[in-house]
Amino acid sequence: MPVKETRSFREVCRENGIAVTHQRQVLYEVMKSMDGHPSPEEVYARVKKKVPAISLATVYKNIHLFIESGVFQKVSMHHGSVRVEMNGEPHHHMVCSKCRKITDIGEKELGLVAKRSRLPGGFLVERYAVDAIGVCASCQKSSC
Repeated sequence: MPVKETRSFREVCRENGIAVTHQRQVLYEVMKSMDGHPSPEEVYARVKKKVPAISLATVYKNIHLFIESGVFQKVSMHHGSVRVEMNGEPHHHMVCSKCRKITDIGEKELGLVAKRSRLPGGFLVERYAVDAIGVCASCQKSSC
């Protein structure tokens, strides 16, 4: 489901040190309206309808800016190309090994994964892995 938020784009930019531009605002609003874990190419296809002159490189650059500043999060690179996390709630992911579709799974359902049970939507677990993503002690002390 799309992320619901009451803060305006300008507030988000101010809080995260991002300059406000028309292209970024359209990109942000399109991304907020998207379900799932869109790739930059999927975002580009939608943004291009609103800003025909925008390039794929600009979309990539601004998605990375949003990720680096903490506006959005990146889904694990183990799932192929960069995907953007639109769900701000604690959760995990089910990834189809054939089509690479990524679906959210709640914390309470994580036990079903370990049992290799059928999950919501009929997803059949073949294997599982948990990624703990953060910053190591060395990088916390320095500016890695």
